[in-house]
This record gives sequence, structure tokens and C-alpha cells, in this order.
Amino acid sequence: MNTESAMNRLPERAASSSDPEKWVDLHGNILYRFALLRLRDPKLAEDVVQETLLSALQARDRFLGESSERSWLIGILKHKIIDHFRKSSREMPIEDATQFEAEMEGVFDEQGHWKRDETGPAEWAADPGVLFERKEFWVALDGCLSKLPARMAHVFSLREIDDISSAQICDTLKISTSNLWVLLHRARMQLRKCLEVHFFGRNSVESK
Repeated sequence: MNTESAMNRLPERAASSSDPEKWVDLHGNILYRFALLRLRDPKLAEDVVQETLLSALQARDRFLGESSERSWLIGILKHKIIDHFRKSSREMPIEDATQFEAEMEGVFDEQGHWKRDETGPAEWAADPGVLFERKEFWVALDGCLSKLPARMAHVFSLREIDDISSAQICDTLKISTSNLWVLLHRARMQLRKCLEVHFFGRNSVESK
């Protein structure tokens, strides 16, 4: 699941030919939304976007036009966001993993599958490819991500939205593979339940 390609399909109102004076007008909203989805802090998102534009200005002579200007700026922004996570990283407490195991009891059957009762999620019949093209889905996902603990949301965004490798995430955030697994599975479970309420509905699946 990757939002960068979806964002790049949004129209650029004019060819900017790497003119820094047009960057904010052409790309500012997209960059801010990209940062806010991952950082969940409006002020921090603004600061990171400003740092991105400053870095882009300093490196604009190296922009060769091999990708779109927006892709180039988003690439710089992704590095800024990862740098932020790296600087603020802390190891997840061991007791969180123990608590996670307790939370999972009764949710999965002996084969590790969701129980098909009130404890498990409803079936989703919608085509994921269609879902990812729908603005309403991303609005709902953004809202559900905002309900997660910050660290959990960060890990989920890096792995599932930005497609950063597990090894790089562990290195960036200074966490173990088991801690990453715990955070991802807990995030997926909470997001799935949240999306059922706020997007799909518990007993029905939208289809448009």
C-alpha cells in the first residue's frame, strides 16, 4: 500500500521546471498532507515540509528531471521523516510485548486465524485496488491512524504505506524484529476494527 503514487497522480497545475518560487503553490498541500499522515502533528509536519523545501533549494542543481518534481520533493520529505523517527526513537518496553500476547488470547483460533465470532473482524469483500483509489478510504484510514499510539502509527506508516523494509525500520527506530512484529500486528488489528466502524460498517461492505 503506497500513497506516493496516488499523490503523484494529483494534477500539478503547471509545469514548474524546478522553479523554487512555485514549489509551495504547486506542491505545498501535497507535501503537508504526506507529512501529517505520518507524523500526526500539524506543527511538526509544517517544520519538516519547510526543511524539505530548504534542502530541495540547496540541491536543485542536482535535480535532473528523471522523475517528476513532486516525486523528487516527496523523496526528500521521506528522508526527513525517517530522520525524525531515527532521532526520536526509543526501544519499545518489554512489558508491551507481554501485554500484546494477553490481548491476542481469544482473538485467534489454534491455527492462528481470526475467530469468526464477535471477537474477530467481518469479512471484507471489496477489491483492495479499488479501495486505494477512493478518497473516502484514505480519509477514514487517516482518522483511524490518528487514534493509534504515535509509535505504532509511525511503524505502520513506514512499513505499509511507504513500503520501507523491515530491516531499515528496525535500524532507524532502534527496535528489535520482535518489537516490530508486535507493533505491526497490533496496528493492523486496531486499524481493521476501526475501518469496519468508520468505513465499511460492521455488517456490510460498501461497494461503489
